[in-house]
Amino acid sequence: MKDLRLGGRERLLLGSVGLVLLFAIWQAVVRFQLVPPGLLPAPSELWPAWMSEISGGFWQQSILDSLSHYVFGLLIGSILGNGAGLICGSVPLVDAATGGIVRLLRPIPGLAWVPFAILWFGLNNAGATFVIAISVFWINFYAAYGAVKSVDRELYEVAAAFGHGSFLARLLHVTLPAASPGLLAGLRTGLGQGWMSVVAAELFGVPGIGARMMQASSLLATDVVVVYMVTMAGLYALTDFLFGLVRDRLLRWQG
Repeated sequence: MKDLRLGGRERLLLGSVGLVLLFAIWQAVVRFQLVPPGLLPAPSELWPAWMSEISGGFWQQSILDSLSHYVFGLLIGSILGNGAGLICGSVPLVDAATGGIVRLLRPIPGLAWVPFAILWFGLNNAGATFVIAISVFWINFYAAYGAVKSVDRELYEVAAAFGHGSFLARLLHVTLPAASPGLLAGLRTGLGQGWMSVVAAELFGVPGIGARMMQASSLLATDVVVVYMVTMAGLYALTDFLFGLVRDRLLRWQG
């Protein structure tokens, strides 16, 4: 039977063809007015809109503003989420004590915390960072928790036989190495969730990409809205690519 698996070049080529087809169909839909005018900008309108945003300095400033709270929210949520997940997954007593709290808070979306972000931090970057951190926290928490729970129990017995029976020794020599693929998978998912949370974090007026999108939508400038949607997608693709390089280097020991 013929092997249907595709190599890297084939996947890249097919992906590029798919994007070209998408933009061609998109352009045709708008060009032949298959949707009401003004509801959807044509791809050909995006370049002038982007150049206008750049010339006015809005595009660069929006990216810098969003990065300021995205990076801090990502760091805080990732560190706390992984730390809590590791502890809950490693210590049964803590796991049992926090089980009810986790089930209560986990279903609450980051957007629901916006009113409290305003009350607690005000209309500033700290409030936006708080919303992003909460969204990233739970992804990393469950990734770390699941990764720890999946570690083979026999590895702990082997570690104890070699003198690594304490909690800290097991954590450093068994849990972290064995759970590292799951931990890194959670971190990578958190990168995307952080960008998805940027819009929600900026709904209440904090400057950034999301705020600029909301301003443009209120003026029915759909071309500008799409420019920032594409910008956010590009920023995520860049951060995901860079993280992939770091992950591959960290997991090189697996062979």
